[in-house]
Amino acid sequence: MAKGRQIKRIGILTGGGDCPGLNAVIRGVAKPAHDHGLTVVGIQDGFEGLVTGKAIELYNKDVSGILAQGGRILGSSNKGDPFHWPENIEGNIKIMDRSDKAMKNYEAWNLDAIIAIGGDGTMHISKKLSDMGMNIVGVPKTIDNDLEATDQTFGHDSAVFVVSEALDRLHTTASTHHRVMVIEVMGRYAGWIALHGGLAGGADIILLPEIPFDWEAVYDKVEQRHMQGKRFSLVCVAEGAKAIDGEMIVKAKDIKRTDPIQLGGIAEYVSKMISDNTELETRYTVLGHLQRGGSPTPYDRILSTRFGTYAIELAIKQKFDRMVALKGADIVSVKIEDAIKKQKLVTRTNQTLQTAVAVGVNFGVKKL
Repeated sequence: MAKGRQIKRIGILTGGGDCPGLNAVIRGVAKPAHDHGLTVVGIQDGFEGLVTGKAIELYNKDVSGILAQGGRILGSSNKGDPFHWPENIEGNIKIMDRSDKAMKNYEAWNLDAIIAIGGDGTMHISKKLSDMGMNIVGVPKTIDNDLEATDQTFGHDSAVFVVSEALDRLHTTASTHHRVMVIEVMGRYAGWIALHGGLAGGADIILLPEIPFDWEAVYDKVEQRHMQGKRFSLVCVAEGAKAIDGEMIVKAKDIKRTDPIQLGGIAEYVSKMISDNTELETRYTVLGHLQRGGSPTPYDRILSTRFGTYAIELAIKQKFDRMVALKGADIVSVKIEDAIKKQKLVTRTNQTLQTAVAVGVNFGVKKL
């Protein structure tokens, strides 16, 4: 698009894993775009659709009534990275660079800009495509809340709600049967879901990827509670957590994905270790994709809508290569380049973590 030319056609895509609030962002982009007389092109299945040429025009009726709807009306794929494109060549999967196809479709659809909604991976791809000449505005999406440039990503609050409700339910069965209940939550390499969900749900022990845990500290905590007459304990463990002398538990690897590692299995392992070393009855639960599904919370509906409307405002003003972000109470924009410099992780000095410590939560260490 020539500099100064009026924006007429906007593409929108949603990359990466599912997340409550995606449809709210699509609605937040499309409604004001239509009011400005713009054509909105919905690219299907994330960057995969940009490479394979799958897109539909989104009309006002298509985004009506989707604010509270889970999932995403455009679909997605976490295996559609144009720069890491899996192709079956003579029976073998080979990774190819198909960014040229993405660029050709962008030009063939006569797009003036793309609003890319996604997490860290989506923003890295967006930066590369921006360097190739695409006009891109990013919207931060991830239940993991691990993008440093924004105070919070949409989808995180909804995932935390699921975790806290699950812990509420496990609390009743744990106390009835006098058991240690271990719950595994998502988050990959960041512990925000475990920290926030565990604190909200009254977990006694929270195990995070950022703080390798000491088995003895875990055993001491559940045994101490048992001796105090508290004959049950709740353990909230992030999927990326690991013992001081251990490694993250990898469930599977998929070379088709940019990040091939699929985590999972830590709750079962923690449950077995507690049972074997304390003789306390334990059970484990893996929440998995329950954290990604269903309707977004009211907070996420509002944040998603604010992100969407601000993103289309940036596009109309031709402020590209930027990502919308929450800073305090305000929605602002930051350079995509700055947004992907550093992953946001839980630190030992984090105020929420210190709050949890103050009310007796153990993080699997003798002392923080």
